[in-house]
Amino acid sequence: MNLLGNLIWLIFGGFLSALGYLIGGIVLCITIIGIPFGLQCFKIAAMVLWPFGRRVVNGRNSSGCLPVLFNIIWILCGGWYTALVHIVFACLLFITIIGIPFAKQHLKLVELSLMPFGKEIV
Repeated sequence: MNLLGNLIWLIFGGFLSALGYLIGGIVLCITIIGIPFGLQCFKIAAMVLWPFGRRVVNGRNSSGCLPVLFNIIWILCGGWYTALVHIVFACLLFITIIGIPFAKQHLKLVELSLMPFGKEIV
């Protein structure tokens, strides 16, 4: 069932979303300062590409001042916007019965796109 959900997800926008995160990660990795943020974009792109059957959990490095500082910078520089986009898509998909599993995937992506530092995908 996860395979079917992932294939439908890819066809109806998942591939383009992952491509957007991938291009954003490449642009951020051009500068030395942006490398940690670019790596988080790659992590989000991997989750957006194949979300069914995966979970977002707190990593072993989730505590400490550096992930908190980087998450604050991430939120201020666009993390709130990407999380808001995922919330809007989740609300739109929850309207139909067929869209509910896809809305749940968008809600998983809200957590990761709002504060990606200190999170792991399993």
